Amino acid sequence: MHNFRELKVWQRGMEIVVNVCSLIDNFPDSEKYGLASQIKRCSVSIPSNIAEGSGRNTPNDFAHFLNISIGSSNELETQLIIAGKLGFISNTEIERLISEINEFQKMTRKLISTVRAV
Repeated sequence: MHNFRELKVWQRGMEIVVNVCSLIDNFPDSEKYGLASQIKRCSVSIPSNIAEGSGRNTPNDFAHFLNISIGSSNELETQLIIAGKLGFISNTEIERLISEINEFQKMTRKLISTVRAV
């Protein structure tokens, strides 16, 4: 249906993953298999669901997977806030990443509207 690598939302999702992965490198070792792992998994889920949905047969299927990627981005935002409350990342880093996430969500919602209009 779509070449996912050409989609700006997928590209933005990939940027989020890279930024998140570099951030969690600084988490304490005790969180390697806990919160850091969960943060990494849900960030990876963002572009992964876009890629999966782009290969589906119908616009509704694609829109469904785009919605799942938004859900993963909400999960990521929540986990970043938790990491901040635990003192693993600064408020500045949280705000920067949440701004990226919010921009991704706006772009994705617009794409969902476009896909559903087809």
